[in-house]
Amino acid sequence: MSWCFAIINGKLAELYFEKTKNSLKFKGHCYVKKEEFKTKQEQKWIQKDTEKFIFSYRKKKYKRLKN
Repeated sequence: MSWCFAIINGKLAELYFEKTKNSLKFKGHCYVKKEEFKTKQEQKWIQKDTEKFIFSYRKKKYKRLKN
């Protein structure tokens, strides 16, 4: 299982997923606060990931809002 930081419904979250050959299978997410991550490396990951990964979550489905 893999994870990344993402913006989901306008909030910072950790997004969990599994990679297959041709697709991603989302397993779930949890909302987090940026202040919980203290190190510079974690802050860089948040900055890098949230620029690319913006989703909405509704009715148990994820929809990518930004390519």
